[in-house]
Amino acid sequence: QLQVVESGGGLVQPGGSLRLSCAGSGSIFKIYAMGWYRQTPGKQREWVAAITSGGSTKYVDSVKGRFIISRDNAKNTMYLQMNSLKPEDTAVYYCNTDPLLITPYWGQGTQVTVSS
Repeated sequence: QLQVVESGGGLVQPGGSLRLSCAGSGSIFKIYAMGWYRQTPGKQREWVAAITSGGSTKYVDSVKGRFIISRDNAKNTMYLQMNSLKPEDTAVYYCNTDPLLITPYWGQGTQVTVSS
């Protein structure tokens, strides 16, 4: 399976910014369309953003204009630049393929908390 490690989360005030990173397992990383997902306690994971191997992007409406997904295939790394953060963005953020496999492997995720 494709293995990923998420990092970059933290505590930030409303209106602030964070940059999340997703480090892939090797050369296979660059052939996959990838996405960011998020989850809060008691809720199902929500799809947030996606990027193809060639760099085309799409976003859930709630983050459009605020978040930017990108990838550096040479570094086997994907990023999520999160700007103008809102309390409702608080969640554990995960990266994975887009679309998800039938039995997706999930990493630990990285916690993002937006609070004043």
